[in-house]
Amino acid sequence: MTSNASSTGSQFLSLHLLETLVAVLPVRDENGAPKSIVYGGTERHMITSQARRRAERVHTRDRANAGLGALAGRGTGVRTREWALITARALTSEHGWEEEEAVRTARAVIEATGLKFGDLGKKTVANLTKVLLFAPSDAGTRIAAHIDEQAESVRSWTEEYLAAQTAAAAAAKAKKGARKNGGQEEPNADETPAADAKLPAVPAATRAAVLTALAPRDAIDIALYGRFLAEIADSPNVDGAVQSSHAFTVHEAEQVDDFYAAADDAKLDRKKNALDFLEAADDAGAGMTGYQSLITGTFYRHAVLDRLRLRRNLQAAGMTAQEAEEASVAAEAEFVTAFVDAFPEAKRNSTASTGSLPALVLAFEGERPYNYAAAFQAPIDENPLDKDGEGPAGPAAVRRLLKHHAFVSSRRPDIQAGRVLTYDPQIDELLGTLKDTGAVTVASAGELTA
Repeated sequence: MTSNASSTGSQFLSLHLLETLVAVLPVRDENGAPKSIVYGGTERHMITSQARRRAERVHTRDRANAGLGALAGRGTGVRTREWALITARALTSEHGWEEEEAVRTARAVIEATGLKFGDLGKKTVANLTKVLLFAPSDAGTRIAAHIDEQAESVRSWTEEYLAAQTAAAAAAKAKKGARKNGGQEEPNADETPAADAKLPAVPAATRAAVLTALAPRDAIDIALYGRFLAEIADSPNVDGAVQSSHAFTVHEAEQVDDFYAAADDAKLDRKKNALDFLEAADDAGAGMTGYQSLITGTFYRHAVLDRLRLRRNLQAAGMTAQEAEEASVAAEAEFVTAFVDAFPEAKRNSTASTGSLPALVLAFEGERPYNYAAAFQAPIDENPLDKDGEGPAGPAAVRRLLKHHAFVSSRRPDIQAGRVLTYDPQIDELLGTLKDTGAVTVASAGELTA
């Protein structure tokens, strides 16, 4: 492997994208309102990097599982709190265990390995880990296979563990009651019944099997997007190879509060067929009314792939240098595809937002990442060109972005010639009129990466 981390290019692949969205709401805050930031002295709409990254990760995983794309058939990960339930499902479906015992055993084994679970007294969370865990999709199947293989010793340990846990819970309850009656301060809310109890340690072989199953292994999306797991010190964290920015509008925020009314089919059918004499609880107005906030605008977003980090992550997970190289090339191609095609699915049916295609994608390589957000610090003025405006935001943003790239690349010798892709015929015509953009036009997402 070369010092540039790839046989085909520099360490960092920078991607920049402009997309125009109309009447959508792909991400919202805790009050249901669009997210926003203030930049360049004006409010801009924002689509968070978390929403985009998840859309890209799921897009990559689904294509791989369906046998599509460069990562077809390769391992991917699942981020969930339900690993005990997934393991229990594998125990019942593949190994014939009774459901109640399967859930109880899977939870005990995973908990004793180091992951914290919800309160046993609350059925909705009792078998869910307190944190989301990003692990290979077959982790539950692997843990279940080990439990069944070591069924005798695991069953014996589980009964001992649960008995000790029950005793600890009873002791904690009694201790809490004594404190309350004595007027003493309540214990910390984070204390658990097992905090002071000496629970039997899970068998070493079982703990090793769980850690191996939960390790990143060959899950390409974990190597790409990373994971953080603080609860188990000896389970590796992964510093992801992908860096993503929040997307923001290149102009001032444009929002509409859309009033909607939903019809009651039964009531309207009754009226249509002159059946008003039938009793009805409510015969006035629409079946339901409300408001939803929708946003419109041209967004700039940016992401970077660290090729060296990707290869290191895959080798740390157990791949040879050659295997990591081959997997990295495939992962890069699929990452670019997901960056271009994936979109958050919130309100997709009511706004058709997932059908959007970018107006422009700019890709180039360099020895460090390059973020071009500064090109849009001054918001685009969409007034007509003859009135000191820049015209429609889409074409204006393309002109700004490519001018910015040409300027920067002329001063940074590590930047290799850029490549641009458009799905907008008007932008395609515009590209033909621009000179010295520092980029060549390509016709597919696959051509954006060397």
